[in-house]
Amino acid sequence: MKIGNVTLDNNIFLAPMAGITDIPFRLLCKEQGCGLTYTEMVSAKGIYYNDEKTKMLTAVDGSEGKVALQIFGSDPSIMANVTERLNDSDACIIDINMGCPTPKITKNGDGCALMLEPDLVGKIVREVSKASVKPVTVKIRKGWDENRVNAVEIAKIAEENGAAAVAVHGRTREQFYSGKADWSIIRQVKESVSIPVIGNGDIFSPEDAKRMFDETNCDAVMIGRGAQGNPWIFKGIIKHLEGYTFNSNISPETKVNIMKRHMRMLVELKGEKCGVREMRKHIAWYIKGMRNAARIKERVFKAETQDEVYGLLDELFECNM
Repeated sequence: MKIGNVTLDNNIFLAPMAGITDIPFRLLCKEQGCGLTYTEMVSAKGIYYNDEKTKMLTAVDGSEGKVALQIFGSDPSIMANVTERLNDSDACIIDINMGCPTPKITKNGDGCALMLEPDLVGKIVREVSKASVKPVTVKIRKGWDENRVNAVEIAKIAEENGAAAVAVHGRTREQFYSGKADWSIIRQVKESVSIPVIGNGDIFSPEDAKRMFDETNCDAVMIGRGAQGNPWIFKGIIKHLEGYTFNSNISPETKVNIMKRHMRMLVELKGEKCGVREMRKHIAWYIKGMRNAARIKERVFKAETQDEVYGLLDELFECNM
C-alpha cells in the first residue's frame, strides 16, 4: 500500500493513542507485522515553544520502520511552522489530529472541535501540506454529534487541500468511545474521495478487521484499543486475511516474556520511576483473563521498582502453568 510517495509493508495500522503508543509499544507492534505505527498526538504549540517534554514525544527510533507523527493544533501558521521543523524527522508521514474527543483538547478548538470549522480545516491542511516534504494525512471522526455528522465533507476538504489519506473513526465526539462505531460512515467517505481511506473503530479481532474491509471497502484498517495488551493482533489479522489460522491464545510464558521486555524498554527510555508507573496499565491489559490477574494487578499498581514487577510477573507465570 502507498500513502503519497511512502510504500508500506501492509495496510494494518496501529492507531495513535495518548500515553500508549510510545517507542517501546510501537516497536512491539512493528515486530508483530504492523504496517504503520503512529506516535502519541503531539502539541504543535508545544513544539513551537520548544517544550522539552513535547519534543520527546516526536522521537522516532530508526529500528521502528514506518512511523507517522501526529500533531494537533488549530493555528494554521503554527502548524505549518512546526511541520517545517519536522521535515528532518525519521517519521515518514505527518498526521493531523482532528478526532480527539477529550475536553482539554476540544475546549481550545483542537482535535475533533476542528470538524465544527470546515474552512479552518481547509486552511490547516493546505498550510501543513505546503510546508511538509512528507505526505500529510488527517484523522477525523464521524462528526461532532448525530446532528452534525460531516465526515464526508471534512474528508473532501482534506483531499482538496493536499491530504494524502484520511482515517475515519466511526464514532462522533459526543460518543467518545461508548456505543458502537458506525462503519457505514467509513464506507461513505471511501465512496466520496479518491485518496486512501483508513477505517478505525471496534476492531478487536482478525474477524473484525476482515468485516471492516468487506463492509466499507476501506484501504487500510487502524487498530486502537484492540492492540492494548495485545500486540499479536497484527499478526493475527495478517494471517487471517491471507487465509491462514492464527492461534490467538498466547501462552503465559510468551505474555510474561513480552511484559518483561516491554518494561525493560520503558525503564531504559524513561527511567525506573516513570517506566514502572507507565507499565502498570499495560500489565493490566496483558493479564486480563489470566488466573489470579485481579490480585496481581492490585499489587502491580503498588509496585515501585522494576524488580518488584518482575517478581509479580514470575508469580503470575507460576499461577498460570
